[in-house]
Amino acid sequence: MIRTQGLTKKYDGFRAVDNLNLEVKEGEIYGFLGPNGAGKTTTILMLLGILKPTKGKIYLFGQDLGKDFLSIKRKMGVVSEKQYLYKEMSAGEYLNFFADLYGVKNSKKKIDGLLEKLDLLEVKNRKLGAFSRGMQQKLGFARALLHDPQLLLLDEPVSGLDPTGIKQIRDLIEEENKKGRTIFISSHLLSEVEKLCGKIGILNKGKLLAEDSMDNLKRRLTDVVELEIELSQTKKEIVDTLSAFDFIKGIKKEGNLLIAQVKTDKDYRAQISETISQQGGVVLGIKTKEMSLEEAFITITEKNISLLAEEGKESAE
Repeated sequence: MIRTQGLTKKYDGFRAVDNLNLEVKEGEIYGFLGPNGAGKTTTILMLLGILKPTKGKIYLFGQDLGKDFLSIKRKMGVVSEKQYLYKEMSAGEYLNFFADLYGVKNSKKKIDGLLEKLDLLEVKNRKLGAFSRGMQQKLGFARALLHDPQLLLLDEPVSGLDPTGIKQIRDLIEEENKKGRTIFISSHLLSEVEKLCGKIGILNKGKLLAEDSMDNLKRRLTDVVELEIELSQTKKEIVDTLSAFDFIKGIKKEGNLLIAQVKTDKDYRAQISETISQQGGVVLGIKTKEMSLEEAFITITEKNISLLAEEGKESAE
């Protein structure tokens, strides 16, 4: 659905996007993550044909964007972080304008259905200048979906929304994906990306450092995992013995639980259980605490970035 080859954008010698090889398959919800200045917006502007790459190729729907721009554009829907609206228009007039541009059939029914789904039908005749930012953002979704696009490009899609609005948009994204739409989300709200996206790409300094499933990325972004070890009874000897292992980076006692920070280079659970038994303890259970994407992302240090970059080079070779 989306494929880039060696995509590069330079500004006066500075590489905003550097040799980007991106692949998003049909039907995926893909999360595009990275710190401010990583090159995410520049990438999206090139995917939209607004910016011309310095070099490299963009293929959308199997077509070269540079050769088939107009036919490709009709298959895409876009929601940007900020909506640029005609403030003197009403919501209905605004959507009718775009419905006419796209040649949407049965446009009134389509418009009313989208507005109702987004809790905007009651304000259909209100001037857009009176819309809150959250209402504007939801209207942007209605516009993007008017012409039944195959691909949705979303840049900070829940920006300005309250919790109810965020859930509405999240549900809408999932619903549209079930209909077969491919969805590309660029966002700094890691918790939202985690709830929605099956595949994640991490961009830093214009380079794609990692592209993998959610679970795999969590493992790669941190070198420790938290284990909750339930014992029949905790003893100081057990804590002291476990603390001496190099692979345990920290341990604390909470009642009959031991909370251990354990390295992820291998599975140490069997060794931990055996050690506790040798010290006269009885293990009732060991649980691995699931790390959120946000917690994992926070652990990205220069060392981890370098590691991901090296892994990327190895996979490319």
